[in-house]
Amino acid sequence: MSDLVVPRHPTSYARVSLAVLTSRAQTNLLGNVHGGEIVKLADSTAGAVAQRHSGGPAVTAALDEMVFLRPVHVGDIVRTDAQVNWVGRSSMEIGVKVEAQPWNDPSETALHVATAYFVFVAIDSDGGPRPVPGLILETDDDRRRHREAEIRRAHRMARIAEIESGRA
Repeated sequence: MSDLVVPRHPTSYARVSLAVLTSRAQTNLLGNVHGGEIVKLADSTAGAVAQRHSGGPAVTAALDEMVFLRPVHVGDIVRTDAQVNWVGRSSMEIGVKVEAQPWNDPSETALHVATAYFVFVAIDSDGGPRPVPGLILETDDDRRRHREAEIRRAHRMARIAEIESGRA
């Protein structure tokens, strides 16, 4: 048994919020902000969280789920809030909440427009996986997020096993 102490970080340690003002250059054929732009912002936010929590480079391994709830309009201020929900040996699930609010009306309530769950893997200088710190769950919401992340992971692993079994 090693005397090496495995570090752990609370969920609040690596939380990140980013915001952007949307423009016409980001629109789709319907005149709303393109979903890919929202995915890109969510991935960037999740990447910052993964880097902070792991203390070094981390790469997107999977977009486990992305749900769009409402359209985002040109001129909306889009804000992403992200945190680590779960960690394994080298991987982490990062949850991202996306909200939008009209840029010119601060009295308008920000609307929850999308939710995403990304899986990141921390990598070393050779591009291989490296260990990540454990996670300290601080609140009931953190415990709920962790439990739901474990369910998503179990479903992802079962799906992969079923696909591989069918190919054998």
